[in-house]
Amino acid sequence: MTKIADLRSQTADQLSDELLKLKKEQFNLRFQAATGQMEKTHRVSEVRKDIARISTLLREKRAAS
Repeated sequence: MTKIADLRSQTADQLSDELLKLKKEQFNLRFQAATGQMEKTHRVSEVRKDIARISTLLREKRAAS
């Protein structure tokens, strides 16, 4: 799980890169769940919440500029 204070210190480009990385991880986790290979089931909700945090911060940064 990513700390919000760490995310706030990053630039919009860095946040976009992190968002892309998390979306890829989310896809891989969904694929693992579908094939029955998932080991860390709690990671699905963590990734989803991190995506929401980063999306919110990106929206805030765009509105501020």
